[in-house]
Amino acid sequence: FTKLTVLENLLVAARGNPGEVILKAPFKRTWREYEERLVEKAFKILELLKLDHLWDRYSYELSGGQMKLLEIGRSLMSDAKMLMMDEPVSGVNPVLAHEICSRILELRDKLNLTFFIIEHRLEIALKYVEYVYVLDRGTLLTEGKPEEVMENPKVIEAYL
Repeated sequence: FTKLTVLENLLVAARGNPGEVILKAPFKRTWREYEERLVEKAFKILELLKLDHLWDRYSYELSGGQMKLLEIGRSLMSDAKMLMMDEPVSGVNPVLAHEICSRILELRDKLNLTFFIIEHRLEIALKYVEYVYVLDRGTLLTEGKPEEVMENPKVIEAYL
């Protein structure tokens, strides 16, 4: 949502706002308290993502890497326990890609989340994962710890 601020992007991703339920909408106190809690939650997420200083900026002003972090933040507003991410460091320079992966690890540890990540940039991804499934044209080649997988002849042939 490029025409929304960073904070607004997080707030629209939250679910269960009583102000959006026709029978509860007239009771302003109920949904106002809920929205105040949502704003607090959004700022905590922005702080974890190190985007809190950008809360009032329009999302179109963010760099590609910051936009990827904002996307993660929107997912976190839903209280998900597992996030599935498709190429979270695609199109991002290597330095920022490592920063994004580091943030993902921090979120995993601080919020007790599980991340299922699809990533083709093995040189970056394998430094941050605990377990790997390698597919080639939809077929499972192998699975295991990153160091084991990288030595597998099938993986070397298909990807390296």
